[in-house]
Amino acid sequence: MPKLVERKPGSLNPSFKSSASKKDALHKIKDGGLISAYSKAKKAASLTNKGGKNSGSAVTHQQQGLVFNTSIGQHILKNPLIITNMLDKAAVKSTDTVLEVGPGTGNMTQKLLERAKLIVACEVDPRMVAELHKRFVGTPFYNKLDIRIGDVLKSTLPAFDICVSNLPYQISSPFVFKLLLHRPIFRCAVLMFQQEFAQRLVAKPGSKLYCRLSVNTQLLAKIDHLMKVGKNNFKPPPKVESSVVRIEPRNPLPNINFQEWDGMLRIVFVRKSKTLLAAFKQTSVIKTLRANYRVWCTKHGRRVPEDLDMKAKVTEVLTGCELASSRARSMEQEEFMKLLLAFNKAGIHFS
Repeated sequence: MPKLVERKPGSLNPSFKSSASKKDALHKIKDGGLISAYSKAKKAASLTNKGGKNSGSAVTHQQQGLVFNTSIGQHILKNPLIITNMLDKAAVKSTDTVLEVGPGTGNMTQKLLERAKLIVACEVDPRMVAELHKRFVGTPFYNKLDIRIGDVLKSTLPAFDICVSNLPYQISSPFVFKLLLHRPIFRCAVLMFQQEFAQRLVAKPGSKLYCRLSVNTQLLAKIDHLMKVGKNNFKPPPKVESSVVRIEPRNPLPNINFQEWDGMLRIVFVRKSKTLLAAFKQTSVIKTLRANYRVWCTKHGRRVPEDLDMKAKVTEVLTGCELASSRARSMEQEEFMKLLLAFNKAGIHFS
């Protein structure tokens, strides 16, 4: 897995430090693909103003001369009270290393630097990286800032104590699972999400929003909804309402194979209102489980019965654990675990 391009805390091209001109400063950051960021931003702004290919996906920040690319989730959290509240809920300590994803122009980064030992800021946009350097170079905080340039989903995360971020909303789901499967286990994460996504994370059995995401995340972590955040707290305002969630990884994690667990949930949540018996009797599901069963028998030196009836075997498992008439929309974590254990004991696997 590739690593994020790293700038050690306090390291910077000396010519950047002495540059008084924003244009010159941006041109002099070449490390990690940051070449001529100012000219790219200027070109993007020009296209936007002329109704070019970026029209509708970028918004100019007049005060800083920046073009915010909303198509990649650049909505800067501008309300300092919400930022302070998020940091309070995360209980940031002076000894903490904090991971921040999508720092943007550094509004939250500033508050984090005032409290923590080290901030690892992961940013994909070279222009925002340049803004961060420009904002903090020459300040006492600069030695506490470690900027990593690149796509956080494709990169190896560093060790950290807590994560506090206003995330680009389109990476919410993959980032949450990358975070929860990260080792060493961190203390907690306080993250800003699209409101409906946040509600799915905390949804309980029986709720309309209860889904595979709810079950998976609640297996791996304790999740609390902290507060709703209106559109006008961002620049530019997003089209959706937002929410802040606190995620605390379970330690130790449940002793199950997560790939198997998720494979089973994919089947039962395709039609979460169907009974489990109906969900597992689908032709495509039976075919997959039969193939998996043959592989399992081969690995364990067992003979595959010539008259193997996988549909009957699945029915037997569901009836035996008294879950045949249950529906995924209303099942508790313990029931899903019971189901997976019953299938595995019968040699039926999902990965």
